[in-house]
Amino acid sequence: MAKVVFLLVPQLHLLDLAGPAQVFSSAADLGHDYRLHYVAEREQVPTVQGVPLVAETLWPELTPDDLVIVPGWRPAAHGPQGPVSPADLRRLADHHASGGTVASVCAGAYALGRAGLLDGRRCTTHHEVQDDLARRYPAARVARDVLYVVDDRVVTSAGIASGIDVALHLVATRHGPATAARIARTLVVHTRRNGNEPQASAMMRHRLHLSDAVHRVQDVIDTRYAEPLPLAELAATGGVAERTLSRLFRAATGLTPLGYQQSLRVERAEHLIGHGATVEAAARNVGFTDARMLRRLRARPRTSAPAPNGSSRPGSGTPQAVNQAG
Repeated sequence: MAKVVFLLVPQLHLLDLAGPAQVFSSAADLGHDYRLHYVAEREQVPTVQGVPLVAETLWPELTPDDLVIVPGWRPAAHGPQGPVSPADLRRLADHHASGGTVASVCAGAYALGRAGLLDGRRCTTHHEVQDDLARRYPAARVARDVLYVVDDRVVTSAGIASGIDVALHLVATRHGPATAARIARTLVVHTRRNGNEPQASAMMRHRLHLSDAVHRVQDVIDTRYAEPLPLAELAATGGVAERTLSRLFRAATGLTPLGYQQSLRVERAEHLIGHGATVEAAARNVGFTDARMLRRLRARPRTSAPAPNGSSRPGSGTPQAVNQAG
C-alpha cells in the first residue's frame, strides 16, 4: 500500500488538487493500493474557488514508496511562497532524504524551494511566476515552456491542468503506460506532453487522436509490448483489415504499429538501463532477441506524433496563459 499525501494551504486552486487526486483515485479503482491523505495546519482549508476543504492535521507515517504532493495556491493571497510552516518544510525535505518522491503543482514549487529541494535541480512552475521562482532560488535551474520536470525524485509541474499530466506520468512510471492510458481515457483527457522533455511517455505522445480502432490496438501493444504481435492479430483487435489498420495507425500516430511497439520497448529499456541494467539485459527484458536492435533504435531521433486535425502540435509552444497562477 502506497500513500499519496497532499499538503494543503489556504487559497489553493481546486484543480491543482483535484486533477492529481482523481488520477491516483482512479489508479486505486483499478486495483493499485493507494491511500490518499489530505493534511494541513488547520482542519478547514479555504480555496480560491470558494469551496472549503476538510483536512487532517496529523501526517501519516511515510515510507520511500509514498508520494507527497504540494498543490499550488494564488500567489496574491499571501505571497508566492505561501504559508507553509517550517515543520511541514522539514517533512518535505526529510521525506525526500529518506528516498521518497516529492511533487508540486504550479506555485507549490515555492514550498519545494523553501525546503531546499530545488537547489541544483531542474524544475518548473506556472509561466506567470517562473521568473520570480528563478530570482528567489538562484541555485535552481528553472525550465520554461514545459509541462513538468523530473529530477532525482523532485517533480515540478506548470500548474492547473498539468497536475493531471504529471500524475499520469508518475502512474506510468510505477505501473506502466497501459495503466496510465486507461486512466487518461477514463478521465476523458488527451494527455499533453512537451516533445523536448525526455520524461514524456511514448504512449502519451501518440494518444492524441480520436480513432477508437487505433486506441484498441494501442491498448494491446501497451500491455504486451514485449511479445511478438502479428499485424493480423492487431487488425482483428481493431476490427479492420491489415492494410486499413496500417493506414489508420499511421494517420493517427505518425508510426506503424511495429514502430509504436518499438518506441515503447526502447523507452522501457532506457528506464532499465538508467537503473543499472546492462544494455543486453534490458534488451531481453523488453522483447528484443539481442542488444543490436536496441542499440540501433536508441541511436535514432525520437519521433513526434502528428498534430490532430491539422492543429498546431501540442506542447510546441508556451502553455495558454490563465488569469491566476496556481
